[in-house]
Amino acid sequence: MTIQEYNFAGKKAIVRVDFNVPIQEGKITDDTRIRGALPTLKLILEKGGALIIMSHMGKPKGKVKPELSLKQIVPAVSAALGVPVQFADDCQKADAQAAALKPGEVLLLENLRYYPEEEGKPVGVEKGTPEYDEAKKAMKASQKEFAKKLASYADCWVMDAFGTAHRKHASTAVIADYFDKKDVMLGLLMEKEVQAVDNVLSNIKRPFVAIMGGSKVSTKIGIIENLLGKVDKLILCGGMTYTFMKAHGGNIGNSIVELDKLDVALGVEEMAKKNGVELVLAEDSVCCTGYDFSTFSVKPGAQIKTFPSNNIEDGWDGLDVGPKSQEKFKKAIEGAKTILWNGPAGCFECEDFTAGSRAIGEAVAKATSEGAFSLIGGGDSVACVNKFGLADQVVVLCSRLSKAKFFQVLLL
Repeated sequence: MTIQEYNFAGKKAIVRVDFNVPIQEGKITDDTRIRGALPTLKLILEKGGALIIMSHMGKPKGKVKPELSLKQIVPAVSAALGVPVQFADDCQKADAQAAALKPGEVLLLENLRYYPEEEGKPVGVEKGTPEYDEAKKAMKASQKEFAKKLASYADCWVMDAFGTAHRKHASTAVIADYFDKKDVMLGLLMEKEVQAVDNVLSNIKRPFVAIMGGSKVSTKIGIIENLLGKVDKLILCGGMTYTFMKAHGGNIGNSIVELDKLDVALGVEEMAKKNGVELVLAEDSVCCTGYDFSTFSVKPGAQIKTFPSNNIEDGWDGLDVGPKSQEKFKKAIEGAKTILWNGPAGCFECEDFTAGSRAIGEAVAKATSEGAFSLIGGGDSVACVNKFGLADQVVVLCSRLSKAKFFQVLLL
């Protein structure tokens, strides 16, 4: 069943979206994910249905954190849909509000991840212990009850959050067990993104270049290893750069590093060599003596300077790729016929550290104009291309695929 075929008239649809939008000082800085879900949400309303919207925001890990409340996006969602949006401040106690919904009306549920049952992970118990195993069993049972409660609010379920589709959470998978198959369907955004993935997998043109940013090698090693069996070139940037530099005895100042993953970095290099993949790393870095990661700004009196990535002085943080690396990345992307990009090259939220991500974005756009198929996924990557005015020059997946699950969905 597709939402185009489904009869929503007089029915309530509970829709899982990805409204995990970036917010600074109470204001949405990029509404791409909201705009991406609009076609699905508006179609349901146009076909006479009532909407119950559910999403997560951030990582509250089962605790109520006001700064991650979805209540703060109600005005933006109301404006985008063109109808008033009601708000339920407790996902488990929205029975009356859901029952009272009439066709054309909309209810937004509070952050799903305020409830540990959403992710189904035990809280406050050490992993690997007998207590954890017992707590996990109990939590799985609670997760089913949570999903059953969410399902009870509606007549059908629509999955339109591609960014969380790989997770077996209550709202993304378990909930399907409490609906007839005819009442379970994908939203338009999911259909679009799955089709884009299919286009890449069914017709890979070479050279095939993948670009992966991010801070940690450990969270992406499986994906990196898989990519090394498929691509011609792999550009690794972001904070993981410094684990590779440190693995060769380099000085990285105060830059982020995983000291227990140095052997993993060396293994990646060996695998790339074995598979004939050109592994491209940043040879220089734009660094700072004082960066505030909570406000994405340079602290008063802090200095900014470019160092070789393997020879950064103590007290300096690597926050973007330098000019030599920008040219190196551009050259690696030049002539590509298939391009996948997930993750910026640095702390692009601050203007002082946007150059690396901008260089990648412009190189990808140029290659696309010359015939390459370029696919960009991940909230930060999408924010990059929007910020640089390049979104209409590449194929963008609007969902946030945290920890490069974008590549995992594509290539595993």
